[in-house]
Amino acid sequence: VQLQASGGGLAQAGGSLRLSCAASGRTFSTYSMGWFRQAPGKERDFVATIRWTGDRIYAGSVKGRFTISRDNAKNTVYLQINSLAPEDTAVYYCAATKVALSQARMTKFYDYWGPGTQVTVSS
Repeated sequence: VQLQASGGGLAQAGGSLRLSCAASGRTFSTYSMGWFRQAPGKERDFVATIRWTGDRIYAGSVKGRFTISRDNAKNTVYLQINSLAPEDTAVYYCAATKVALSQARMTKFYDYWGPGTQVTVSS
C-alpha cells in the first residue's frame, strides 16, 4: 500500500482544512487508516483512526473538532479539521494498519506511512 497525503497548507486560527490521503492497491478497504501528527521537536502523536467498518477513535485533544472518514470506492481517507488552533500546527501523516482499534493509537503497529502534509495555523 502506498499512501499520499494532501490538503495541508497555511490557515488562520478558527478556520478549517480537509486533509486527504489517497492509497494505492486493491486491499485498501481491508486496512484501518490512521492520522498522526508531528510538531517540530515533538514525537509523532496519534490523531484518529477509522476501521473499514467505519468505527473510529480519536485522540482526546482533537475530539469534537476533527472528523475522520473514508471512501473505500476512492481508496481515500479524509481528516476534516475545524476550529483550527495554532497548536494544530504539525506535519500530518496518514498510515495503514490491520491491528484492532484498541492498539491503533500506537505508531509501531502501522505498516505503511505516507510522506506527510504540513499544516500551519496562524493566530
